[in-house]
Amino acid sequence: MINVKTYLFLGIAMVFLGCQSDDRATYQPTPFSLDIPRQFEEKLPPPLLPEDNPLTEEGVALGRQLFFDPILSADGTLACAGCHRPQQSFDDPRQFSIGIDGEAGFRNAMPLVNLAWNFNGTFNWDGSAASLEAQAFEPVTNPIEMHNTWPQAVASLQEHPDYPQRFEEAFGTSQIDSTLVAKALAQFERTLISGRSRFDQFQNGAIALTASEANGLAVFMDEERGDCFHCHGNPNSPLWTDNLFHNNGLDATFTDRGRGDVTGDPREFGLFKTPTLRNLAYTAPYMHDGRFETLDEVINHYSEGLVFSETIDPLMKKVAEGGVQLSEEDKADLKAFLLSLSDPEFITNSEHRPPR
Repeated sequence: MINVKTYLFLGIAMVFLGCQSDDRATYQPTPFSLDIPRQFEEKLPPPLLPEDNPLTEEGVALGRQLFFDPILSADGTLACAGCHRPQQSFDDPRQFSIGIDGEAGFRNAMPLVNLAWNFNGTFNWDGSAASLEAQAFEPVTNPIEMHNTWPQAVASLQEHPDYPQRFEEAFGTSQIDSTLVAKALAQFERTLISGRSRFDQFQNGAIALTASEANGLAVFMDEERGDCFHCHGNPNSPLWTDNLFHNNGLDATFTDRGRGDVTGDPREFGLFKTPTLRNLAYTAPYMHDGRFETLDEVINHYSEGLVFSETIDPLMKKVAEGGVQLSEEDKADLKAFLLSLSDPEFITNSEHRPPR
């Protein structure tokens, strides 16, 4: 028989559990405030922040922890940061990244910079990911990357002494799933903002460009010389990429069809996303396949190395001459300008390193 004390105990327990349930239902993580550079605020629309994955202090911190933790890989040896290294502007200094089985990929890792302003909403060299969350989701199961399964990755996180509580704090549930992992990673990646280069300081009136950098900018903007701005933007577009897809005259035929492999459209064979010009000092090698080890090689390609193919972008107007035929002085000055877009604060930011 249940006595009065038992009823009283059960009643108190139900009230306590009810309060817990109400607290969980009403719990709201702390909103995260992005540190947006002034020129971004002045010249760009607001960043794209999905309503179903708002930035929070707890979510960003969790994403940062996951980004640097090899727990998501099948053998616990490879983290996201293994191929996207902070000191390389979240790029990889190797031509192709190496997965947990020792197998190399076939494209150079892309830097993770200013992704919250990717307004066309496609990610990867070929645009195969339709959101940053989708991009974060894929490497875990890729057989030449982390080579895991999501059930196994989630089980590792669920059995961890800290992660269930971290997910509770970030998303209001300790039941971890792949969607929440991808959301947390995407939150952290949206905070990777680079906008404090020498050129940014020049635009903000803090310094002057050198004569070489100033002429390099003129070469960049001159349709008869560098003619770079159509794909990479201009001083009024601080992303330094159009985030679109172009065939920039690398090959006559394609073993990697790029965007065309995603869409199936032959008109898009050999098209790849325009990478940002920010932080070129740290992101070698260059191009989708990392074929160029130096920035000089990149400039030489556009100057005298263009190759015709059926899908070459019309913006490569001087392909018949092999390129824009820059003088050695203009090449040197263009390189000086391009390097002025590198941001040393970005690669040394303690918030971009593994949490302690």
